[in-house]
Amino acid sequence: MEITRRSLIRFLVAVPVTSILANGGTPASLITDDELKKVPNNNAYNKEMKHVIAGDLDVAYYETGPANGAPVILLHGFPYDAHTYDEAARQLGASGLRCIVPFLRGYGQTRFRSAATFRSGQQAALGADLLALMDALKIQRAVLAGYDWGGRAACVVAALHPGRVAGLVSCGTGYNIQNMSMATAPLSPEKEHLHWYWFYLNSERGKNALTNERNTLCRHLWTTFSPTWKFNDDIFMQTAASFQNPDFVDVVLHSYRYRIGAVPGDPKFNETEDRLSQQPEISVPAIVLMGGADGVDPAEDTDKFANHFSALRDSITLKNIGHNLPQEAPKDFAAAVMRITREGL
Repeated sequence: MEITRRSLIRFLVAVPVTSILANGGTPASLITDDELKKVPNNNAYNKEMKHVIAGDLDVAYYETGPANGAPVILLHGFPYDAHTYDEAARQLGASGLRCIVPFLRGYGQTRFRSAATFRSGQQAALGADLLALMDALKIQRAVLAGYDWGGRAACVVAALHPGRVAGLVSCGTGYNIQNMSMATAPLSPEKEHLHWYWFYLNSERGKNALTNERNTLCRHLWTTFSPTWKFNDDIFMQTAASFQNPDFVDVVLHSYRYRIGAVPGDPKFNETEDRLSQQPEISVPAIVLMGGADGVDPAEDTDKFANHFSALRDSITLKNIGHNLPQEAPKDFAAAVMRITREGL
């Protein structure tokens, strides 16, 4: 269904959160517009970047909200970074949730701990990173929310480790797990056309563009992924700084080459990828948000992915919103996270 942003927010926050107690959390409800006006709009939590050793990575992340709040992990996609969630995290943190917003492998100040580690961008690696982050932060159970690469990591963990996931908000493609056994099977010409950059990044020409003209390329992707989003230079350049990560090019190239079967994955993830190719069910409470103007993953009818979820609470299309949904519609996104938190924790 396609509904207006205002009606979505009214619907999602209609019932207040009365009890969120997991991990020492405190009662919370989504902050009202009047209350939010009293919260400094300076993304103060961004002033102190935190780091934690987690698996293969030294993960850089931002955190907002009370330390004993119910934990929510917000995961960005390509070509974006943790700043996607500046406003949504401000709202959720002010509402009493503990928001963890990491930079994925290859982005920002996140670094590989060893030069010998495979610079993989495959879904199993992203899922392993997320699980390692939760372990490092001693978060036994959390709500996961994301889109694109981050949505894929969230879906992987939700499917394979449901006991660690209280709820899921998946943006864009609702069921965001790739079936690598079908990696070389063609999609419709219309869908392949939308994924032109996958194939561009499989060429030496695309590699050179990503290496030498990455800001130009990534800004073009922003405009095609979200054709209705009117971002400015400051917003783009804040995120573009993350593309200077020394492993950005290698991780991105592997992601888009692996997903079409052009290169092998990291052998240590073979078993996980085999499990994911079986398209495991996601059993945790979930909400799917789709952008009505998404230039990569056009909104689909719910029945095309609903069979992959056994606890799907809702699937909602936001009119005139593109691929970078959490940054384009932060209040809608925050409301969905709050609703699934209420149901899951």
